[in-house]
Amino acid sequence: MSKNNAGRIVANLNNKRLLLGVTGGIAAYKSADLVRRLQDEGADVRVAMTSAATQFITPLTMQALSGHPVHLNLMDAETESVMSHIELARWADIVLVAPATADFIARFVFGHGDDLLSTICLAATCPVAIAPAMNQAMWAKPNTQSNMEALAKMEVTVLAPEAGIQACGESGVGRLMEPAKIVTCLVQMFQNSLLAGKHLVITAGPTREAIDPVRYISNRSSGKQGYALATAAIEAGAVVTLITGPTHLPRPERARVIEVVTAEEMLAATMSCIQDADAFIGVAAVADYRPAGIAEQKLKKEGASCMRLELIRNPDILATVAASPSRPFTVGFAAETEELVKHASAKLKKKQVDMIIANDVADTSIGFDAEDNQVTLFISEAVMSKTVMSEAFTPESPQQLPRMSKDALARKLITIIAAAMAGP
Repeated sequence: MSKNNAGRIVANLNNKRLLLGVTGGIAAYKSADLVRRLQDEGADVRVAMTSAATQFITPLTMQALSGHPVHLNLMDAETESVMSHIELARWADIVLVAPATADFIARFVFGHGDDLLSTICLAATCPVAIAPAMNQAMWAKPNTQSNMEALAKMEVTVLAPEAGIQACGESGVGRLMEPAKIVTCLVQMFQNSLLAGKHLVITAGPTREAIDPVRYISNRSSGKQGYALATAAIEAGAVVTLITGPTHLPRPERARVIEVVTAEEMLAATMSCIQDADAFIGVAAVADYRPAGIAEQKLKKEGASCMRLELIRNPDILATVAASPSRPFTVGFAAETEELVKHASAKLKKKQVDMIIANDVADTSIGFDAEDNQVTLFISEAVMSKTVMSEAFTPESPQQLPRMSKDALARKLITIIAAAMAGP
């Protein structure tokens, strides 16, 4: 843990979802300490164990410590009905295998999926970290070192073993990295300098447009994706101003938060903040229309079978930012229910923004208030012509990212946005 500027203790893995995989080695007993340390840093920990791991430490122990059922079998009808191996992989912000035996590492490298943990690792779209633990002679073997090189090529983070006396009585490299050091490494994995020194303005949540003192027009946006992006940008070193409509979400640590209600209030707050901003990300679901007038008193039914409202257009915040002098790098979100590619492509060109991130909110599993999201990225020709993104994206073939948690998606999007902002 660390202290913020006010001296308050901050959990460095706050709200991070971590899947801990435990394999069958004597170092498995350290996984109990690891769970507690991860929780102390604010992580939500789930545990998956191999069959061999249960010979060294019981699932009941890990369940008691984590507070959740331990996942053991690939074809367990009870656990599959609650959270399948695919759902576990989607749930996690990071998968950590500690300890990882030589056998598990070899099977992972060669793509085996014959047990729950290996299948989770293969299905994971989030970062995977492996902490090897084995006899020093096994670690030194060329086969093992070759597998370590393969893991690096797979972009798997290896938390290298340490030297010392081993359970077998021999001395050498092969001891599991101490749990405290593992936690420190994980904290560092969530922190980077991609946006160091940059100021990002992010809008999130819905707006509300009053009809009378007790009624309003709004939408189903929860604000989760915008808040996740704010947190991911802070992790990447950015100074973040979050302009939020009404939500029940806890405010992100270290963000400057401006609370608004209406679209006009959100526009005013946005324009006051973008003068020194390097990027604007419009995630908020801004109401397109508002009542032409607000009744001073609550409107009564008085026997009427219907109520007619005159609506007028709200300002287009995204287009206004994109058209402003010396505008920041401008990213918009598009929530679509049909013809996603057609509508998102048109929005990209019409509003002259740098990037559109579109999702299909007709799919309730990734729509409003869902925990997961799946998006398609559209990047302008101007940005593609001068950045490293040019080979990965074309207007005719936008890139669809796989379904993942909104937190994991936020970190992926921040990486992409940072690359696009950086230029050649």
